[in-house]
Amino acid sequence: MQTMMQQMINGLSLGSIYALLALGYTMVYGIIKLINFAHGDIYMLGAFWGYYAINYLHFGFVGALLSAMVMASLSGVLIEYLAYRPLRNSPRIAALITAIGVSFFLENGMSFLFGANARNFPQVITTKTYYFFGVGISNVQLLILFTSLVLMVLLQFIIKQTTMGKAMRAVAVDPQAAQLVGINPDHVISFTFALGSALAGAAGVMIGLYYNSIDPLMGMVPGIKAFVAAVVGGIGSVPGAAVGGFLIGLLETGVQAIGLSAYKDAAVYLVLILMLVVLPAGLFGKRQREKV
Repeated sequence: MQTMMQQMINGLSLGSIYALLALGYTMVYGIIKLINFAHGDIYMLGAFWGYYAINYLHFGFVGALLSAMVMASLSGVLIEYLAYRPLRNSPRIAALITAIGVSFFLENGMSFLFGANARNFPQVITTKTYYFFGVGISNVQLLILFTSLVLMVLLQFIIKQTTMGKAMRAVAVDPQAAQLVGINPDHVISFTFALGSALAGAAGVMIGLYYNSIDPLMGMVPGIKAFVAAVVGGIGSVPGAAVGGFLIGLLETGVQAIGLSAYKDAAVYLVLILMLVVLPAGLFGKRQREKV
């Protein structure tokens, strides 16, 4: 029982990171129907910014987190402007291939500039572990959970209560109609990329703090798992992406708990296959008919 509770806590901590990443995937897809496979690499850029902000600018955790979110937002907007906007009216496959190309460019560019070796993330917070009924939870895990939940609540507030959030929902439903009532789709899309990228940047700093290690290829596997989380929750559904992230985190730690650590990635991809076969719209998604 204690082992199960311990793995559940670990899974929630990891799942909150996947949830933040999955929210970026699902928001971009909801607006322009693009799977932004470079999103995991924005998470990597956020982790590296946090590393340099703490080591060389002597920022604390909050300063590193907020500055990483700003840097990631600017990176996301720049990528959208340079790589995706010129392909707005092109076939979807062109934008998808471009997203993969941007991902490889960021990974190899960072490897070239900073080296491919992993480096230790500075532990700006002294780790303390608290025990409740034999189950340990560290202050870093609590911080990750709390920060992630706050960011998710803020995101939901922005989408539901602000003018730009209403514009995002309008463009997601019908971009042409939204433009007719005075909404600039380009501004909305840039804002969506900025918002999703900021969450990825925050996730990068927190995962560096959690695992104490970062490298230029660190965004590849978590990015794919976050995409799986978005599919599980229902791609295009913000609450679904959050729930999917936590479920994938719990699944991964559950597989490790039963002694199958070598197959934790395979378990996640198996869930993706089963979900696409059994429930392709996801847990919170809606079936949509599309004319061909």
